[in-house]
Amino acid sequence: MKPEARVKRTVTSYLKNMGAYYFYPITGGYGGSGVPDIVACYQGKFIGIECKSGSNKPTPLQEKNLRDITKTEGLALVVNEENMHTVVDEIVKFTAIIEVEGKEIDMENIYKMMQ
Repeated sequence: MKPEARVKRTVTSYLKNMGAYYFYPITGGYGGSGVPDIVACYQGKFIGIECKSGSNKPTPLQEKNLRDITKTEGLALVVNEENMHTVVDEIVKFTAIIEVEGKEIDMENIYKMMQ
């Protein structure tokens, strides 16, 4: 199995175990170029995940799409063999930001205590 395929398989296994909805978009023909490898939704939040191997970087078009996702308050991740095991943490941190009495609270520390 190629390294990028291993990253995709690992990430999708995490998404499945979390109960997230996800799919691999089709990018040829009618599909758009530069779309992340994996599109997901978890607890009502949009997530785009670009999978790479080694030191490969996203193309300029992929970077633009990832920025567009972030601009619309979605989560955009670039994942490779080194950081693929942090995907669950990143998603949990992203979805755990809540508002209490008009103040935004980052629940990263609460999540760490739950482990």
